[in-house]
Amino acid sequence: MLMRTDPFRELDRLAQQLMGPGTWSKPSAMPMDAYREGDEYVVAFDLPGISADAIDIDVERNMLTVKAERRPAAKADDVQMELSERPLGVFSRQIVLADTLDTEHIKADYDAGVLTLRIPIAERAKPRKISVGVGTGRREISG
Repeated sequence: MLMRTDPFRELDRLAQQLMGPGTWSKPSAMPMDAYREGDEYVVAFDLPGISADAIDIDVERNMLTVKAERRPAAKADDVQMELSERPLGVFSRQIVLADTLDTEHIKADYDAGVLTLRIPIAERAKPRKISVGVGTGRREISG
């Protein structure tokens, strides 16, 4: 159901971690899981610490794009940062969806830092039985 388009995704993710936070023009990748559950395809993205209104989901034809931004928390003037390991900036992921998915009826839920998209499998892609008719008439071939 999902087609991978970037064989070097892990290498890109490592390079982005070393280069710093993402920007809108060059976002960082976000981790995800994708699996089929019954008649739905489920894609879950890890977005901890991001508010739901900072998440942008777009579908154009069969290209799904998820973007999110994590900004630094407001701190008082007398706070001195000792350690900062949580990544900030813009995160993005693009996925090419198969034609067998119904992109018109995608449902999105965000809970406990996980964005879950449920994409129904299109009716035309579901298995179906085809009945075979039996002809009752006979035909003769004359020559």
